[in-house]
Amino acid sequence: MAKDGKPPAKRLGEQHNSLHDLVYDEIRSAIVNGRLKPGERLVEERLAEEYGVSRNPVREALRALSTEGLVDVSSRRGAHVAHIAPEKLQEIIEIRALLESHNARLAARHKNPVVLKSVEAILLKGQTALSVGRLKSLRDLNEQFHKALAQAGNSELLSEMLGALRARSALLFSPDNPERQALNWKEHAGILQAILDGDEDTAAKRAMAHVLGAGEAHLKALRSVADAESADQLP
Repeated sequence: MAKDGKPPAKRLGEQHNSLHDLVYDEIRSAIVNGRLKPGERLVEERLAEEYGVSRNPVREALRALSTEGLVDVSSRRGAHVAHIAPEKLQEIIEIRALLESHNARLAARHKNPVVLKSVEAILLKGQTALSVGRLKSLRDLNEQFHKALAQAGNSELLSEMLGALRARSALLFSPDNPERQALNWKEHAGILQAILDGDEDTAAKRAMAHVLGAGEAHLKALRSVADAESADQLP
């Protein structure tokens, strides 16, 4: 029994789901939510001890994540959280913008009331978190919003493709920038309203503008950091 009177949480090795899936989900979530940073080393022994499993499911999970582009694995350096170069990130942003645009159009066409009610609930949670300053919760809520929106498009293949791209571009929605977060959730509301109105063209345009705008803001921040580092290295 824990000190707070609650039973201790089970480690992954003590649960009954597929260990590979559990470990995969845990590491993927940590990368997407920013708990594991780009370039951070992923040591099999350490992760296995943390999760209460053997090294095999950890190794399998890291291999699966490498196929998604979230983890870099090499025989010499081991496994690290992938660091995506700005030019590659620009490509991901543009592709995601196109797919998010098409998905929003499909969502406006289908107008699935059950799924859209779920999207509305997540939007409200995000707006509430923003209003009270719970910025750290917004990254996860943003993932939930876009995942639910992808389901509203009623295309399993498109939803899977968007999931992979969201993981690679998760840092575009940084919780450290309150102004960008406020704009993100304002744009979320606009996309959802167009979908609820059944306005396919507006939903598609707003979804594309949302991803491109967030992407450009992130790339601008990256360039500013790079310029500052270059200036510091000057004699």
